[in-house]
Amino acid sequence: MLDPRLNYLVIVARTGSFTTAAQEAGVTQSAVTRSIAALEREVGFPIFYRTPRGVIPTEKGGDFITRAARLLEDARELLRSGAGNKDPYSGVLRIGICPASLEWGLVEPLASLLRRHRGIRYDISSGGFETIVQHLRMGAIDVAVGYNAAFSEWSDLRREPMGSLDVALFVRRGHPLLGVSGPTLRDLARYDFVSPSDSRPYGEIIRNIFQKQGIDWHERVHRADFFPIVRSIVETSDAVGVVARSHAASPQFAERYQLLAGLDLFPTAPLCCAVRVRWEPKAATRALIGTLTRAFPLAQ
Repeated sequence: MLDPRLNYLVIVARTGSFTTAAQEAGVTQSAVTRSIAALEREVGFPIFYRTPRGVIPTEKGGDFITRAARLLEDARELLRSGAGNKDPYSGVLRIGICPASLEWGLVEPLASLLRRHRGIRYDISSGGFETIVQHLRMGAIDVAVGYNAAFSEWSDLRREPMGSLDVALFVRRGHPLLGVSGPTLRDLARYDFVSPSDSRPYGEIIRNIFQKQGIDWHERVHRADFFPIVRSIVETSDAVGVVARSHAASPQFAERYQLLAGLDLFPTAPLCCAVRVRWEPKAATRALIGTLTRAFPLAQ
């Protein structure tokens, strides 16, 4: 059996309170408090910050809680499978997306997969590459979807190639750069940027725009993965953003924004699904990878 303290831990994290967690678990508050304190001594770091209003996970504690929740869910799935569940696809499928700006491309593939396998329950998280790859390596998610270059340095991860994403720079309609004939990198460096991720393939290219002009890029670059926020920053300022060309082709995009012509800074970026080498992907993970490779086919 798994350590019962892990169950207390996850409930405390969800409720933000030792008292509420104890009521839900059917034990005394002192039992929960002692259990968490013992866990913290055992792992060697604080899992929660204690405040007058409740508890908040520490940075390391948040990672530990995520792994504990995964273990508990896996144990429940294992018991369900042993109880006669005949559907190998049923259960939670944990997907990490990085950067979050890729979410738009997964809407239809995820819906398609769910239509074929009704027993799948999605647990989808998105964020920066560093967070998602850490969660994948420690087993908090089953599969990560992102740019192939960002996962290439990790020997413990296996990459399943998908098609490529072609991106371009965009600005609001009426932007000063649209009146510049043949804009250069020097022209670009006059304006702030919204970078969809600080990791490869975008971060280094965008930083170099400013560094080559002797400008501190920290003062000029927004980092935002959620595309509605990117759009909002671009629309309400002179910032330059990055968008997938396929998305920019929509009439709704063209009403407010325009691509910068003649500035192809970014190479076509291959996508991939990444899984851990030492763990055999479960049926739902394999089905997701197949669905995504069909949705984003490799160039012939």
